[in-house]
Amino acid sequence: MDPQQLLLTALRASLIYFFLLLVVRLLGKREVGNISAFDLIVALMLGEVVDEAIYGDVTILQGGMAIAVIAFWHVANSYASFKSNFIDRLTGGTPTVLIEKGKIKQEALAKERLNEEELFSELRLLGIDGIKEVKQGTLETNGKISVIKQNWAEPLQKQDLPDGKG
Repeated sequence: MDPQQLLLTALRASLIYFFLLLVVRLLGKREVGNISAFDLIVALMLGEVVDEAIYGDVTILQGGMAIAVIAFWHVANSYASFKSNFIDRLTGGTPTVLIEKGKIKQEALAKERLNEEELFSELRLLGIDGIKEVKQGTLETNGKISVIKQNWAEPLQKQDLPDGKG
């Protein structure tokens, strides 16, 4: 196998990885099942490379090079995000507050391309009956919505009783 061909394969894999990273970042914070969008990118790319290598469309060496490069960039991205808040915000984004003091922030919904029905659906899954129960609702960088309930909406706890006994 020609070393120049392997280098070209590594370059292509790198370009595709960063292009997909950019596209996923621009698409927003949608969750894909229980995996992050970046994990999905890696899974899709690896699946395609393996398919090409198995059916002989590329050599095993080229497929191995592409797999190694994809894995390298994924680990490098994870490590850089861990070490640098700037890179973490650049590749992962920042949380977006969607609900504050029982009121929906329409501009935040528009920014994240969510409609109210999707928001209410997520709140129902979290056991929230009404928007007034929410002190703060945040779309996290992993695509999930987290909620802090109003104090009055929290379930009654044993320590809330006057004598502290059940």
